[in-house]
Amino acid sequence: MSPWQRLTQHLYWPQQRSASTNQSFTAMKRFVSLFLVGITLSLAVASCGQGITNNPAATPGSGSPAANKGNVELTLVSFAVTKAAHEAIIPKFVEQWQKEKGQTVTFNQSYGGSGSQTRAVIDGLEADIVHLALALDTAKIEKAGLIEPGWEKEVPNEGIVSKSVGAIVTREGNPKGIKTWEDLSKDGVKVITADPKTSGVARWNFLALWGSVVKTGGDETKALDFTSKVYKNVPILTKDAREATDVFFKQGQGDALINYENEILLAGEKGEKPTYTIPEVNVSIDNPIAIVDKNVDKHGTREVAEAFVKFLYTPEAQREFAKVGFRPVDATVAAEPEFVKKYAPIKTLFTAQDLGGWGDIQKKFFDDGAVFDKIQGSIRQ
Repeated sequence: MSPWQRLTQHLYWPQQRSASTNQSFTAMKRFVSLFLVGITLSLAVASCGQGITNNPAATPGSGSPAANKGNVELTLVSFAVTKAAHEAIIPKFVEQWQKEKGQTVTFNQSYGGSGSQTRAVIDGLEADIVHLALALDTAKIEKAGLIEPGWEKEVPNEGIVSKSVGAIVTREGNPKGIKTWEDLSKDGVKVITADPKTSGVARWNFLALWGSVVKTGGDETKALDFTSKVYKNVPILTKDAREATDVFFKQGQGDALINYENEILLAGEKGEKPTYTIPEVNVSIDNPIAIVDKNVDKHGTREVAEAFVKFLYTPEAQREFAKVGFRPVDATVAAEPEFVKKYAPIKTLFTAQDLGGWGDIQKKFFDDGAVFDKIQGSIRQ
């Protein structure tokens, strides 16, 4: 019998009860009923609040304006591959904030695919800060009215806090001799990549291929022909980058996998020894960070959220990004011998902005009926 059952049995079904105490017992019974209902509702609310966080140590509700002034809570929503960096950076910020402000900061942390994280925030996940794979996702949150226009002007580096480049992973010994993007278009080479219609990483992969032509003297006709040949060599388009990695490594499909450099370097830190190459013509995979204005104002967390975002640009934080595979956005950190050795030089580096910016890129390449759909249509013929 549970403690709740013993309590209610004792209160509701005593073996004897005199008529003189009946009225008092009835009042007691009503009080206990209301007490139990109150506890049940409190537990239910607490359970719902904790359901949106990946951090079980967080203190629910402490980020609200009415919270204890000695504590503050932030909710960070980020794309999956940043987890290792943030888990190293957050304790450093918490320690600094405690020393400077005397406040204890706890973090709710949520990691997943950039597109799904974006949808979750728009649908009601009350992120204070979003760190996403591409500016297109941040723009969607802005369009939903949660981020104020001009957010990228409020922080250093146009809001880009981490970056990477494209990498080509090959089989051990690189039996197909794959060294450049061009090699992926050759007959007999099977390429594994995700679908750019569903994956943010895959959009960067596509831009790396397209830009490798138009940023080295080729026109768009040549870019279309080359990119079509590469995707003709793709036996399966996975829904996201993680699935593409599993198809390549766990299922053993393909001769080459297109992925982020930081994913490959992080695998190396964990003891794996992937064979890969970093093409000299490459795209700068820029990841923006933004404060979700509507939510920080609701939670009363703007001051600490802004401080955390600024902290991510400090050399101390940038070194943590660099240790797990992200190229530093701080030039002084990038010039440190440890990271000069770690990151291969890029001869021709271009950005999404060089290709028109994400608004134009999405319409031109990835909307329904745009370039990528036409490429797929030609392959199926």
